[in-house]
Amino acid sequence: MLPPIEPGKVIIIGLNYKKHAEEMNMDLPAEPMMFMVSPTSIIGHNDKINIPFPEHNTDFEAELTIVIGKDAHHVNKESALDYVFGYTIANDVSDRDLQTRDGQFTRAKSYDTFKPLGPVVRTGIDPNNLAIQLKQNGVLKQNSNTNDFVFSVEHIVQEVSKVMTLHPGDIILTGTPSGVAPMKSGDIIEIEIEGIGTLVNQVAE
Repeated sequence: MLPPIEPGKVIIIGLNYKKHAEEMNMDLPAEPMMFMVSPTSIIGHNDKINIPFPEHNTDFEAELTIVIGKDAHHVNKESALDYVFGYTIANDVSDRDLQTRDGQFTRAKSYDTFKPLGPVVRTGIDPNNLAIQLKQNGVLKQNSNTNDFVFSVEHIVQEVSKVMTLHPGDIILTGTPSGVAPMKSGDIIEIEIEGIGTLVNQVAE
């Protein structure tokens, strides 16, 4: 099953759940922390995640993902959702060893297969009040709701559009809830977001 979108840009918002900030012993950000990763990291539902360094701590991160529907440049919060086509699910796979070593996120999150995306794009849902869960081999590891966001979807679109013009098909990952943990060979990762569906991927053996 192919990814539901082939984005030109993949933007990620870090530390956007209050409880995740608490578990990381970090202060809440004053503004959205944004960074970008390579779109070549994207795979689809049921595709395999390949971990290049099995000895590293490589974590799963369940994330609601915004799909941009039309050009957005310096939009305001009041009209931000007019520029959103819909929402999908992503797993922001992250090599923590490289993230710590580099002091930034590009390499740690851009390896091929590190951004499972799907299974579909949904419209007509409230992005700021959706249950989000991740199971690792059937065991619930992340269990939250987007109402724990530090910054709403409207705020995120507003702030990203101040930095760069967003085009149709661009995606923004909105951060991960608490419960992040490493994956290993053979693991099956299931991410379910209310109103969207379930994204399933296995770590290659």
